[in-house]
Amino acid sequence: MSMHKGFPENFMWGGAIAANQVEGAWNVDGKGPSVADVASYKPHLSVEDYAGHVGISTKMIEEAMADLSDKDYPKRRGIDFYHRYKEDLALFAEMGFKTLRVSIAWSRIFPTGEEETPNEKGLRFYENLFTEMRRLNIEPIVTLSHYEMPLALSVKYNGWYERKVVDNFVKFSRVCFDRYKNLVKYWLTFNEVDSINRHPFTTAGIIPDRCPEGQEDQVVYQALHHQLVASAMVTKDCHEIIPGSQMGCMLTKLTTYPNTCNPADVEITLQRNLNNYFYSDVQVFGEYPVLTLRMLEKKGVQIHMEPGDLETLKAHTVDFVSFSYYMSLTESAEAGKERTAGNTIMGVKNPYLPSTDWGWQIDPIGLKISLIELYDRYRKPLIIVENGMGAVDRVESDGSIHDDYRIKYFRDHFIQMKEAVEAGVDLFGYTSWAPIDLISASTSQMSKRYGFIYVDQDDLGNGTLERSRKDSFYWYKKVIETNGEDLE
Repeated sequence: MSMHKGFPENFMWGGAIAANQVEGAWNVDGKGPSVADVASYKPHLSVEDYAGHVGISTKMIEEAMADLSDKDYPKRRGIDFYHRYKEDLALFAEMGFKTLRVSIAWSRIFPTGEEETPNEKGLRFYENLFTEMRRLNIEPIVTLSHYEMPLALSVKYNGWYERKVVDNFVKFSRVCFDRYKNLVKYWLTFNEVDSINRHPFTTAGIIPDRCPEGQEDQVVYQALHHQLVASAMVTKDCHEIIPGSQMGCMLTKLTTYPNTCNPADVEITLQRNLNNYFYSDVQVFGEYPVLTLRMLEKKGVQIHMEPGDLETLKAHTVDFVSFSYYMSLTESAEAGKERTAGNTIMGVKNPYLPSTDWGWQIDPIGLKISLIELYDRYRKPLIIVENGMGAVDRVESDGSIHDDYRIKYFRDHFIQMKEAVEAGVDLFGYTSWAPIDLISASTSQMSKRYGFIYVDQDDLGNGTLERSRKDSFYWYKKVIETNGEDLE
């Protein structure tokens, strides 16, 4: 095995965004509504409310679709990337991006998910986007499903619960592979596929009040099975249609430590981490873990499988593993421990770690731990496709934005990434979440800013949408130029 001193020479530095959080133009050029288009901004709710997965109902969907404005639905407006993508890509190129992770809005290609022919205007938009990225020497990494399935499929089939949706997704994916086979080499199937247990509507279009009483777990795990089978099917198609293509899975890495060395804390933490790995285990190893099958049996869940499902899972596994990492948490068997928010999840607060403005605990060493754990488990190439911190940024009177806190966050994480690579981890890329301010996935806020680039828009949609470079913009540019050689 070759030894790396620092990052590999061809390391893919870049950023990551999602269609539903940046594009806007939610009903333009034939696009149909997605599940993201009914996500409202609720300023009265707390961070804990959002981490606890604010619910959705049939009534809420009906009310949302009766209101065709974007006043209370920020993801409908995004940051107007649909019309400004060339401007934004030019800024990414100025920073020296080697890659950009984006997603395709399914309902921009098939407005209801069930059309016989795709929407040409939607196809052309992404063709233009990928072509411009190629012109700027930015390698596309494309997520097929990133929290934006067509709303019509959610309402008609209760999302991925019905097997019919597998066929619809495979059709959509094949259209994308055929159209973009000369432009896109790296693909991801489902963003944070494990999140179906935390926010089933956002991830899989499941509407809770449409589930039979007491059968919520049955619906979720059946829907998940359909997603896992669909993932294997489109992996097969991708490899056949695009020679040399690479397909990855995408996991929310919810690194969790025991709150104490009490064996009861260790046991509950072990279970939580095993549950986190289950989803990528299936996509990497091609089979359900034995312990997961026993867990489902205890829950009374009986997954219906079509003939050939298990063979499909086994035959068409992913080429690499991608993951998001924002924070770590701890877990305790003791009731009453202070809990704090994380990436759509709550955990026991770690007294040794600082927190962001939204209560997410900052743990750079946890990223190195995560890299080592994942590589030791899977022996597949890894790429970090989401990592960053949401913060309140202040614009100075001269228009400058001094975000030393963000620079420190990234520097500390990059140092740990570098150490993991030098320890032998095969890490081939990193895309920050997000290189430009966008609408928050969980809270639908704009004030929860992640970017190196500031976007002039507030939580209510007021502002010019003008783009401005933060101090971190210039810092990250230097990191890319030097391939992270001088991070100390």
